[in-house]
Amino acid sequence: MLRRQAARESAARTYARALPIVPVRARGLTIEGADGSRYLDCLSGAGTLALGHNHPVVLEAIRKVLDSGAPLHVLDLATPVKDAFTTELFDTLPRGLADRARIQFCGPAGTDAVEAALKLVRSATGRDGVLAFTGAYHGMTAGALEVSGGARDVRVARLPYPQDYRCPFGLGGAHGAELSARWTESLLEDTKSGVPAPAGMILEPVQGEGGVLPAPDAWLRRMREITAARGIPLIADEVQTGVGRTGAFWAVEHSGVVPDVMVLSKAIGGSLPLAVVVYRDDLDVWPPGAHAGTFRGNQLAMAAGAATLAYVRKNSLAERAATLGARMLAQLRSLAADHPCIGEVRGRGLMIGVELVDPASGTEQGPAGSPTPVRPAATTLTGRVPGPLGSSSDDLSVAAQPHPPAPGLAAAVQSECLRRGLIIELGGRHSSVVRLLPPLTITDEQAAAVLDRLADALATAVRTHHG
Repeated sequence: MLRRQAARESAARTYARALPIVPVRARGLTIEGADGSRYLDCLSGAGTLALGHNHPVVLEAIRKVLDSGAPLHVLDLATPVKDAFTTELFDTLPRGLADRARIQFCGPAGTDAVEAALKLVRSATGRDGVLAFTGAYHGMTAGALEVSGGARDVRVARLPYPQDYRCPFGLGGAHGAELSARWTESLLEDTKSGVPAPAGMILEPVQGEGGVLPAPDAWLRRMREITAARGIPLIADEVQTGVGRTGAFWAVEHSGVVPDVMVLSKAIGGSLPLAVVVYRDDLDVWPPGAHAGTFRGNQLAMAAGAATLAYVRKNSLAERAATLGARMLAQLRSLAADHPCIGEVRGRGLMIGVELVDPASGTEQGPAGSPTPVRPAATTLTGRVPGPLGSSSDDLSVAAQPHPPAPGLAAAVQSECLRRGLIIELGGRHSSVVRLLPPLTITDEQAAAVLDRLADALATAVRTHHG
């Protein structure tokens, strides 16, 4: 089967290259391959499987629709299944949005929901440009690629996304986030910045493909203040962060921010294809047919999605993700103390990243894996400088460069993990970040097994890679 796949499928295939397995059965965290091998799946369909594989409540919801004789494909007509899904979804939304929300069912992928959101704010504002962020990933269709980090020749102004380890200003922490916010304000206020009034700003509360970079809560609140003051709709891309993944039902809730538009997909379909845009009612200026999609009426996905949303909510799985995720992050940071190749451990809830670096570069740095890396060899600038999001300071330490990324080592770790029955994903700017996206139903024992296998794989990869 693997040989036939390589011969028949597009060269654009991705996961199949690094994960040469043939899944035939799955339940919860576990996948069984055609050769009988068993794996702990910390990819979870790139975050799609909030409840893991074939969860009983999801299967029951699907069977119920199949056994009822209900139509499976109805375009955008009203059905009891759609009504139940929409009601459950609205019950989970941030209150400031749910009270006056509209929902647009799109094509079944998150990238189509991004396209719809961009089209929506352009229609509502009469403006064209968009503010987006370095490192962003919003999908693979043309408009979604425009606002992603690798775009070329587009109508997008790219803003610095705050991060600690590779801060674009060489600072990290609250100082780096403050400069990011001030840069954004400056572009919008400066009549010669070359950035006209935009139709909207799109951001991820945690950048996933960008390297698992959580947005600082205070910075996200500043983005809300900046956009609200200027009548710029704020679009939150919660395709991967939503449905409890980060330790809150929606990642924007950590900061208390209420966006104007939310883009949702992946876990909301309960493992089946489903994508929606939810937005403030005053933005609902579209004429009929302004955005559509043949498979926007997927009844099985809506039934599976409603069951998933309800199960996560009723069983407090977001809170569980916060608790277990904090424990896993702490354990990984302890592991980093013994491995200089770990540049930083970061994440939120059960969205975890471990950036691997080449410590042989000669660059000095602080304790590996610390939540806010301490970097020596800093230069101090004297003068009045911006402090952390509103405060001020007379001195500002400009940090030394972090170690270079180590994509080869990351690939070796992924391979060694697979040998040990652990499926992980790689991400980040240079594919040097080991990513963990386990289902929210992962047990303490399973989490311990995941970390044990990862630690063993890392030790082996370091020995062989640096041989």
